[in-house]
Amino acid sequence: MARCDTCGNDYDYSFVIVRGSEHFTFDSFECAIHKLAPVCGHCGVRILGHGVEVRAPGGLHGSIYCCAHCARSAGEGRVVDHVQA
Repeated sequence: MARCDTCGNDYDYSFVIVRGSEHFTFDSFECAIHKLAPVCGHCGVRILGHGVEVRAPGGLHGSIYCCAHCARSAGEGRVVDHVQA
């Protein structure tokens, strides 16, 4: 059995997630999401899908938002919900 890094539960069906050189042990997907999912830079919701990342030109990392609306609300005017054909 292994102890969950989020809640501390010692559970015989725990699992490990590896992110880069970091190893995390969890007893549920809920605990994994709570610890690892990124947070929207505008509204603070946990992002479970792709989200919207806005990078500065040449930047490796940028700000991440749950949707285009939040990105625009944070001042990122280039982000749209749908591409016009």
